[in-house]
Amino acid sequence: MQDTYPRPLGRVLVTGGGSGLGEAVVRAVADGGGTPAVIDRDVSGIVGAITTRQADVSDRLAVERAVAEIAEELGGIDAVVTAAGIDRCGRLDAVAAEEWERVIGVNLLGTVSVVRAALPHIERAHGRVVTVASSLALRALPDATAYCASKFGVLGFSRALAAETRGRIGVTTLIPAGMRTRFFDDRDEQYRPGPDAQLNDPAEVARTVVFALQQPRGCEVRELVVCPEEEPSWP
Repeated sequence: MQDTYPRPLGRVLVTGGGSGLGEAVVRAVADGGGTPAVIDRDVSGIVGAITTRQADVSDRLAVERAVAEIAEELGGIDAVVTAAGIDRCGRLDAVAAEEWERVIGVNLLGTVSVVRAALPHIERAHGRVVTVASSLALRALPDATAYCASKFGVLGFSRALAAETRGRIGVTTLIPAGMRTRFFDDRDEQYRPGPDAQLNDPAEVARTVVFALQQPRGCEVRELVVCPEEEPSWP
């Protein structure tokens, strides 16, 4: 059975929906007539989400509880967007092991935990998962071993998930380049984008997420690379 385009957005769970790309996705889903829900470490001040749960996505048990509560409150979940993410820049021998591993815990294992917990609901809806990787899932940089490892992992996980669930759900991997968000605020000055950096508006990237979510059943957007037109790292 094939739907028509645009497919109704339905109930969309967004991790990291309190800031950055996640916040932009929440607004775009709400503007598109969908029902956004959020899991984030800080849910104060979130605008547009009909329901929120405070949880650290690296805590699998907390994620499972949050997803179950959201699904019960909304009567199901039609889609998930895994926008929660962190970074710790520096040489491998200069980043504390706990901090390095936390990047993996949030970016990769957090993505897996949310998708695993929501999967039964998404399958019932024949819905969609949108995982958020990065341009650094395609291009490795020095002083970014943790982030690159996590995002290469997200890309591999997403491709395997798409193969594993084909015909049952849709899986799209978003591969964005840098965006104008607070993501860079806690970095040392040497790792922050310069004043002439080419960065996208997260609202523009969020519109591509909505495009993927609205694809009719049977039509797959497997991967979306979104970058400024003068992006130096692509292709």
